[in-house]
Amino acid sequence: MTVGSVTAKRSAFLPFSPPLIGEEEIREVVDTLRSSWITTGPKTKRFESEFATYVEAPGALALNSCTAALHTALVTLGIGPGDEVITTPLTFAASVNVIEHVGAQPVLVDVEPDTLNIDPGEVEAAITLRTRVILPVHYAGHPVNLDPLRALADRHRLALVEDAAHAVSARYKGRLIGSGANPAAFSFYATKNLTTAEGGMLTGDPDFLARARVVSLHGMSRDAWKRYDKGGSWFYEVLLPGFKYNMTDIQAALGVCQLRKLEQFQHRRREVVSQYNRAFADEPALELPVTRPEVEHAWHLYVLRLRPEALTIDRDRFIQELAERNIGSSVHFIPIHLHPYYRDKYGFTPNTFPVAYDSYTRMLSLPLSAGLSDRDAGDVIEAVLDVVRSHRA
Repeated sequence: MTVGSVTAKRSAFLPFSPPLIGEEEIREVVDTLRSSWITTGPKTKRFESEFATYVEAPGALALNSCTAALHTALVTLGIGPGDEVITTPLTFAASVNVIEHVGAQPVLVDVEPDTLNIDPGEVEAAITLRTRVILPVHYAGHPVNLDPLRALADRHRLALVEDAAHAVSARYKGRLIGSGANPAAFSFYATKNLTTAEGGMLTGDPDFLARARVVSLHGMSRDAWKRYDKGGSWFYEVLLPGFKYNMTDIQAALGVCQLRKLEQFQHRRREVVSQYNRAFADEPALELPVTRPEVEHAWHLYVLRLRPEALTIDRDRFIQELAERNIGSSVHFIPIHLHPYYRDKYGFTPNTFPVAYDSYTRMLSLPLSAGLSDRDAGDVIEAVLDVVRSHRA
């Protein structure tokens, strides 16, 4: 990083969150391509088994996205028209779109000011006779406060479906996210801590997953591997109108390699987070992400919130200034109630969920990847602090 009279700018652009793919993944994918099976088959089954073991889950079902996992879970639970599903406005649209897909009504409630996770008190106030599911999102990799949500689900006989897209390797009170019998949906998108390019996993009770597996592949009683592998039978029946959500062995080949490296990846992410925290801790213009003592954060995202009173520029200009210094960043997320479809259908205004909206106007996500070098992290730090110095109120 060279520091000029106006900006500190690195020589090449630093992407927000590039994947970290090694020769092991390439060899495993090539091995799949050279085999007689490239779609859902032995490597997908292996990935399911090894992932379930890693997160200490009763079982796992590999799918083509976290969205597919969430949708499959709701369909398997029988959620449909007339039902309500309580979730957060501070999430990617997929978390709420799947509720619309099954014909149910999403009921949004505000988030906690520190973790930005769904507020259990707000959840309790939103429960009605039509409520069937609580769908929390482990925002940025910080687990939600699960105990009160589980208590509410038990008291009102509701299902608890966890959106764990950010939360692979995260722990709540010593237990890994996804280790429970209730459904939990994980994402292996290109920016995630573990990637299969596109892909997802649904964990939960084996009996539930057996039904979900049928939902996820056309409602068929047998998948292709069971029909076409040696000793398989051509015969199958369609038990219900399911979906085409299966993961391929090409994707799973990436997953089995990435899973072996996950602890190493997480260690590096925590090192980068520590560097950021030390550098920004005493800067009054910046509000740092929190980690409550009862959790182990997965650190999928590092979300800063600006303190507007300390700066002469807003969040959007701050992101622009980082880009001018060759630092990529993003915003997680534009709250659901600001998107035209949900805003217009349900009559939301920006301040319907004031904590989520206020945080959105101030937040930006910094580069965070296991592939970041110390020099990369230093460039990010210098760029952020240079923008602050250049625009301090």
